[in-house]
Amino acid sequence: MDMELRFHHIAKRYGEKEALGDIDFALQPGIYGLLGPNGAGKSTLMNILAGNLRPTLGHITLDGQDIVGLGARFRSRLGYCPQQQSLYPGFTGEQFLYYMASLQGMRKDDARRRINWALERLDLLDAARRPIRDWSGGMKQRLLLAQSLLHDPDILVLDEPTAGLDPRQRVAVRNLIGEIARDKIVLLSTHVVQDVEYIAGELILLHQGAVLRRGTPCQLTAELAGQVWELTVPEEQLPQIRQYGAVCGVSRQKDGVGLRLLAAEKPPVDCRPATPDLEDVYLHHFGQGAAL
Repeated sequence: MDMELRFHHIAKRYGEKEALGDIDFALQPGIYGLLGPNGAGKSTLMNILAGNLRPTLGHITLDGQDIVGLGARFRSRLGYCPQQQSLYPGFTGEQFLYYMASLQGMRKDDARRRINWALERLDLLDAARRPIRDWSGGMKQRLLLAQSLLHDPDILVLDEPTAGLDPRQRVAVRNLIGEIARDKIVLLSTHVVQDVEYIAGELILLHQGAVLRRGTPCQLTAELAGQVWELTVPEEQLPQIRQYGAVCGVSRQKDGVGLRLLAAEKPPVDCRPATPDLEDVYLHHFGQGAAL
């Protein structure tokens, strides 16, 4: 039977504030993108899964067994890359990874092999013996990802893993996640749609602590067919166009301003249908488009 991670009616409250409300779904092996704006509850949900927070209501099971009851047996199968860069500044990168490997109970030979692999794949070999205090934010982010991969976990929880990375590094990290995900459950939280566009088999849209939609990228973009339009207008007509829908793209052109418009019905202006993408999906569910 395939591995199954199930969230049973998870809720989290801080006094009167509800961070999560009745999160109920199951995950099997694959890559899942947890997509939503800042404050949607993504980090709260991941911290509950990682054991850093207790839910107010509900529980999580792995193959039918409560993860709290599984204790160390669950943690040994979990790799967690947090969003916060809480590192030991006096450690070198290599020392930090050996320390994390020791906390996982890894044998020294296995730790050495996996550490060398992680440092190489995340382009950190040259910096490995320098103190972490001298590292850039992007290097520290890659180190956090490296430590989550050391013990080859079955479940990988990645909270904004590409934050602070340049475009080349973002692509490299996405490719690595895609390569190692076979037979794993990977839950990748982000508000950057490019991070999940090509590697996630399924997206979970989270907003104000609730799941709005769940589906494959193709399913979610197909739902916007006939609602995305491209047009070119003189600059002075921009305020008028905004009444017809959400502007989700603007480009200066020789004959005016090129626009990408999200509207349920065709605007009463000269325009042509456009193919929806995940940015359109994001704006449709979470925002009103770019400000002009």
